[in-house]
Amino acid sequence: MSANASPSGHQPTATYDSAFLKACRREPVPHTPVWFMRQAGRSLPEYLKVREGIPMLESCMRPELVTEITLQPVRRHHVDAAIYFSDIVVPLKAIGIDLDIKPGVGPVVEHPIRSRADLAQLRDLTPEDVSYVTEAIKLLTAELGGTPLIGFAGAPFTLASYLVEGGPSRTYENAKAMMYGDPELWADLLDRLAEITAAFLRVQIEAGASAVQLFDSWAGALAPADYRRSVLPASAKVFDAVAGYGVPRIHFGVGTGELLGLMGEAGADVVGVDWRVPLDEAARRVGPGKALQGNLDPTVLFAGPEAVRTKTREVLDSAAGLEGHVFNLGHGVLPSTDPDALTRLVEYVHEQTTR
Repeated sequence: MSANASPSGHQPTATYDSAFLKACRREPVPHTPVWFMRQAGRSLPEYLKVREGIPMLESCMRPELVTEITLQPVRRHHVDAAIYFSDIVVPLKAIGIDLDIKPGVGPVVEHPIRSRADLAQLRDLTPEDVSYVTEAIKLLTAELGGTPLIGFAGAPFTLASYLVEGGPSRTYENAKAMMYGDPELWADLLDRLAEITAAFLRVQIEAGASAVQLFDSWAGALAPADYRRSVLPASAKVFDAVAGYGVPRIHFGVGTGELLGLMGEAGADVVGVDWRVPLDEAARRVGPGKALQGNLDPTVLFAGPEAVRTKTREVLDSAAGLEGHVFNLGHGVLPSTDPDALTRLVEYVHEQTTR
């Protein structure tokens, strides 16, 4: 049974009536729930301390360390949800892709996928490949009690871009060249990645995650017609594969203002919005039947408490007519963010929205 289930004849799970899951289901909430992308990470001195000397990918494979890091922002900020500490390339590493996360660079792939023969690198992901994920989530849900845990994965397009480019890119010329020049190979690559991603999310849900988020970090590089034709089918396959669990499915990308309706169409219950589009306008683009998540500009947190409150009030006012709203930043917490600013932000949103 999923952590979000409340089947007939059974008592609801500890997380079912949480503000976060209620907002995802577009139900009345006691207050607007808050969590932050990258809330567990470099902005916290306690994170830097426990990660000292441990490479990123190794830290993702130590269940006790993952548990501690995931819990840190819940303890400090009193956010309404935890997000599982991991990285979007973990499932690729787990199936044997030769990659590493290089400090100051990001994921680097030793043998980029450029031909049909290269697809052989992408075997199926099994639960045994990521047994450390199952172990960590079981430890986490025991500690979190009524606080929901969000599982996550990278979306097929973003994973494909890393695999084809060989690392981070500003132009995605190799990935787009494959998408335009060899659409059959591109479609097969994304389809395989959709299966791997769905398997990774299933492991997290079955271990106890209450919701899942699909990060399509680079989708904003696409025109809507290209997204619809060459990316949406794979993302929809992922969302469809986990639909039966009954957990909320969140879809987020950066610079995706022109894609918001399509991202909702892919099957998400909640559409994440970056800071470039006001939430009331985002709701118009997405259409009815979806909750929204977002969308304070992360850099506002450097502007001082009064500016933070002013800009937060603007976000809350823009969200006033929404069916469901989860407060978040419009992207991840920046590494040099003052942790106290995040704590104050959570308190302010809760105070302003208590019903």
